[in-house]
Amino acid sequence: MWRELGIALCLMLVLEGVLPFLYPRRWRNMVVRLAQVDDGTMRLAGLVSMLVGTALLYLIR
Repeated sequence: MWRELGIALCLMLVLEGVLPFLYPRRWRNMVVRLAQVDDGTMRLAGLVSMLVGTALLYLIR
């Protein structure tokens, strides 16, 4: 299980690095906009992301 978790973490880091590498200016503008989003909206986005990820894992396995 630890091996798969490590692989998942590495893949997450690769995917997270794609946008700043390819589009640094757009990525920076997006981060500035995200800093202005209120906490409730950010929490909702996080919840939706977790639920979608969990559902996709369920469907794959």
